[in-house]
Amino acid sequence: MPHLVRRQRCQWIALASLAFCASTPSAMAQAAYPSKPITLVVTYPPGGGADAMARLIGPKMGEALGQSIVIENKPGAGGQIGAAAVAKATPDGYTLMLDASSFSVNPSLYSKLPYDSAKAFQPVGVVALFPNVVLVNANFTAKNVTELIAAAGKTKDAVSYASSGNGSAQHLAGALFESAAKVDMVHVPYKGGGPALNDVIGGQVPLFFGNLASTLQHVQSGKLRALAVTSGKRSSILPDVPTLSESGLRGTEIYEWNAVFAPANTPEPVMKKLAEAFQQALDSPEVKARIAQLGGDIQKGSPEQAKRFIEQQTSLWNRVIKERKIAIE
Repeated sequence: MPHLVRRQRCQWIALASLAFCASTPSAMAQAAYPSKPITLVVTYPPGGGADAMARLIGPKMGEALGQSIVIENKPGAGGQIGAAAVAKATPDGYTLMLDASSFSVNPSLYSKLPYDSAKAFQPVGVVALFPNVVLVNANFTAKNVTELIAAAGKTKDAVSYASSGNGSAQHLAGALFESAAKVDMVHVPYKGGGPALNDVIGGQVPLFFGNLASTLQHVQSGKLRALAVTSGKRSSILPDVPTLSESGLRGTEIYEWNAVFAPANTPEPVMKKLAEAFQQALDSPEVKARIAQLGGDIQKGSPEQAKRFIEQQTSLWNRVIKERKIAIE
């Protein structure tokens, strides 16, 4: 009997040793993370807003992690191409994604995505919120939101608004405005924000729901008139312009935003290091100054808070897209 007990004990020790050896490399890899450069996939082309945010916070996250972060642009299909690549990546913290607010729109806008947005990714954090501005041509009759609603309500489709295309941020902002104001306007989609904005400045189309950062110069030059901002509070760089809520339209907070994601099932210790590095990047004076200059509001918070925000945004745009029957042609 003692001999049998000794044999069993030896077997348990051997099994425990095997289990320890099997788990040690993974544990050591996570403890050593990161041990090589990290790729940050940007789902939009170089030179745009998402790319600018990636190149602003990427180096700061790299400094905090002690490794370089390599920016890789994978544009196309409203962010789907880059997102699909990251969804398939090994969940080890070495492939991340920076996406835009279209992330919360695509599940409702497209009948089928090459990934499940809710299950394929884990948010690391939201960088900042950038409000839109309700803009009209300088010669347009409406001087405020009340007058704009009155003009749009005179006859069906009395007022038109431009956007960079069907399902774009400008289109959706206009659609939400229509729902809140109970008016129907003519949506004029363009192939890009630049041509759309140029025609609003030129007077061909009177109305535009533009990103504050990219349209501020035209407001300051007098080429466009800002009627309202879509944030919950007034913008510090346009303090005299009321919010849509102040103008009588509730439930009209609209933001363009960027967030960093990791593939689902990234180990918790790795996610913790990424989240800490992300928050350190947002604390950088350089990052704070640049985002403030663009009229944005930095979003400090945990991955769980980022997840809740993105879920709320997804629900909002699902409602608007269904109500206004928006579809990609």
